[in-house]
Amino acid sequence: MNKCNLHTILRLPTGIFYAQGVKTNVLFFTRETTELDSTKAVWIYDLRTNMPSFGKTSPLKKSDFDGFVKAYTAEDRHAVDDERWSVFTREQIGAEGKNNSLDLGLIRDDSIVDYEDLPDPIESAEEAVAQLEEATDLLKSVINELKSLQEV
Repeated sequence: MNKCNLHTILRLPTGIFYAQGVKTNVLFFTRETTELDSTKAVWIYDLRTNMPSFGKTSPLKKSDFDGFVKAYTAEDRHAVDDERWSVFTREQIGAEGKNNSLDLGLIRDDSIVDYEDLPDPIESAEEAVAQLEEATDLLKSVINELKSLQEV
């Protein structure tokens, strides 16, 4: 980020070039004439999250990159309305530290449970007990009906 201007990162779906689970990023950068602070901001396009699984039967197609191309070539990148497209300053990236800076730009993964959206566990347990009691009462009435049929 000093000698080169790392201006864009394209996050590809996992497993594209190797095995499922292997993450691939395409880095777009230019060599600058200065030796210090060439990168001011990095644009990130997340083509990884909430994407279908790609492989031999469903290969990645040129059309899958349409959103990225539109964002990348936009005259005003800030005006692009695409949740996959975001920008981070060098300071923001540095503030994230070494462990989390690679997660910048990832959009919300719909396949992961958001614990804040889960119902209250006490209410869930009470509802389950009520449903079990209703089922038990129904079974008892079936048993009583069957007993009365046997007596006849």
